Amino acid sequence: MIEQKYDLHCHSSYSDGELSPGDVVLRAVEQGVTTLALTDHDTLSGLAEAQQIAKQYELNFIPGIELSCLWNKKTFHILGLNVDANNAKLLAGTRQLKNIRYERAKEIANKLERNKIPGAFQAVQDSAGVGMITRPHFANFLIKQGHVSTMQSAFDRYLGQGKSAFVNTQWVELEDAVQWIKAAGGIAVLAHPMRYKLTASWLRRFLTAFKEMGGLGIEVVTGRSNPDEIRRTIHFAQQYELYGSVGSDFHSPKNQWVELGRLAPLPKNIKPVWDLFTQ
Repeated sequence: MIEQKYDLHCHSSYSDGELSPGDVVLRAVEQGVTTLALTDHDTLSGLAEAQQIAKQYELNFIPGIELSCLWNKKTFHILGLNVDANNAKLLAGTRQLKNIRYERAKEIANKLERNKIPGAFQAVQDSAGVGMITRPHFANFLIKQGHVSTMQSAFDRYLGQGKSAFVNTQWVELEDAVQWIKAAGGIAVLAHPMRYKLTASWLRRFLTAFKEMGGLGIEVVTGRSNPDEIRRTIHFAQQYELYGSVGSDFHSPKNQWVELGRLAPLPKNIKPVWDLFTQ
């Protein structure tokens, strides 16, 4: 029997990933992944291409998305797994988020212009193409223009919170994001719970609200998880009776620390989210 290897969180060039959806699937196959979810930020546009290639290689493909949302004025990312990519409510939601990203991009470009860095908006539009405009598009522009040398330094100097080109974005509310996922027959999963740097009491408040709204899962293992983070997330998964997910959050082959399928196993005492895919 082939060992099952799941990766339920990754990105393509339709959001802030480097590879096309088809190439993400091919790389997943090379890495021995047997079930893959493509979860681009706020868009479903890459799913058809990924699905087509996955079928050729008999990879079990799960259509997904990663939605940006607000709860108590804090930004969270919610994965929608096993969604219907043709669902009208979810598609309308992605159009709303695309407009939010478009307006944010104009504002970031204006702030860069005030920093004597012109031409950013046209450059990121060209770079994103039909995909979502993300902050990494601006970071790549700043690198190409010679203003910074690395992605991290672009955020440290210009794009990160509190920096000169940072824009405080008004995403959609958490409840809307969860409802869109549910309307599309999907499973709402909190992405990378330890990355929000919340206190335990804040995270408990969030998970209580998330569960009441219909959230079903939590990402227990990510590509950057250390053993302590996994232990803490297990505790929250058990306390709130949430299904556990695993996802690398892969963006680029250049990041040698985060690779498709290179994940610690989901602990045996956690209900796997993929059990819900067949229900």
